[in-house]
Amino acid sequence: MASSTRLAAILQAVMQGMPKALSDSHYPGWHLAPVTGLLNDPNGFIHFDGHYHLFYQWNALGCAHQHKCWGHWRSADLLHWTHQPIALMPDEEYDRSGCYSGSAVDDNGRLTLIYTGNVKFEDGSRTAWQCLAQQNNAGGFDKLGPVIAVPEGYTGHVRDPKVWRHEDHWYMVLAAQNMQLQGRVLLLRSDNLREWQNLGEIAGSELGGLGAAGYMWECPDMFTLGDSMYLICCPQGVAPEEKRYLNSHACAWLSGSLDYQQPAYQHGPLNEMDAGFEFYAPQTTLTADGRRLLVGWMGTPDGEEMAQPTVAQGWIHQMTCVRELSSRNGRLFQQPIPELQALRQKEQHYQGRAEDAPPIGAQRLELELESQGDIELNFADTLILTWQQNELRLARRSLVTGKWTYRYWAGAARRLNILCDHSSVEIFINDGEGVMSSRYFPDQPALLTLRGRAELQARYWSLRRCMVE
Repeated sequence: MASSTRLAAILQAVMQGMPKALSDSHYPGWHLAPVTGLLNDPNGFIHFDGHYHLFYQWNALGCAHQHKCWGHWRSADLLHWTHQPIALMPDEEYDRSGCYSGSAVDDNGRLTLIYTGNVKFEDGSRTAWQCLAQQNNAGGFDKLGPVIAVPEGYTGHVRDPKVWRHEDHWYMVLAAQNMQLQGRVLLLRSDNLREWQNLGEIAGSELGGLGAAGYMWECPDMFTLGDSMYLICCPQGVAPEEKRYLNSHACAWLSGSLDYQQPAYQHGPLNEMDAGFEFYAPQTTLTADGRRLLVGWMGTPDGEEMAQPTVAQGWIHQMTCVRELSSRNGRLFQQPIPELQALRQKEQHYQGRAEDAPPIGAQRLELELESQGDIELNFADTLILTWQQNELRLARRSLVTGKWTYRYWAGAARRLNILCDHSSVEIFINDGEGVMSSRYFPDQPALLTLRGRAELQARYWSLRRCMVE
């Protein structure tokens, strides 16, 4: 499809679909979401020239995983975002099946995108190109074409380049699948973003002391935090355990040290990134003052996504809140960015037994709780958190079968910070030691009811709307 034809179709889809999406009671009041159609992976998250830029996988033409473009938002403060021109559309032979995920860098003052051009063939096979695009004076992006073909020894499943600068070189982590159908992360190096040397595999299934850990490691992101080098990735095909890795596809992190010259990545075990029902494909960036921020897609591939009620309203999925990462003893912690506190309205308090607390409006809510358990938090009879001495259990009915399904976080939770929007709940445990992110679709206005005889202390705020302009 020619660019002009595709753009006309997208414009029509937005004009027809946006009023319906924005009037949906489940459309978020302060999270980022598509104005119509499908959103998934965050891409190109960067602080550049005084603004944050967040790109995203977007199909404006429907709620299916097709026709992937790069949408683009910009913000000065991580709260108020504005729509920017569509950055990438699949209109070249090398990206005709979709402009897949990637990252953004500052290349000598030019905002430059590195993305995967996906090409699918009629016989079911595929190939992929890692491609460049640079921002022009009009705010759009000019494609510079492919710079990396599929490396020898790998299938056509090669994607999701994340690029950063270290000393005098550019480095890239790239998701790949070897001929034995095992997930791998490759490390590449370049002087100029155009010619790349594949330094080799640094992580993956059956590597670095790990056992079998999936057939594809999507969306790698590597960064230094504290004394550790972290690798975030999405290993597809990890075997579910009784109380971990229960989503259709996992998101996990490794912590260790990287030898850039070898290359060699010495790391510990694989750790689940988020214990909720929906979290995938996160991407990080650095702020001007040196904080490491993360945003993720509050969805999972191949789950029950197409059964979500928003599909009937012409839109699907949202991002997580923006989070600040910290490293404590080689472990990764996530907390809501302090900028979000500007959304708080009047502060309210409660102290006493859980069952004596008044119901709390949960449409747009921040809640801080301290207790020793045992307490139940019931979100509109749609999502139920059971807080026990040594475990959190989150319960939600399947959208397909109607049966209760569960997610777990193991450990003693002393303190919870909970952020709610019209169809999402994010539960931060012990100041970021764990997180449980989930979509849910309550009747509005949603109420949170507390149950149990345990004593608790609570502070809470209604959050004001903060819509994209």
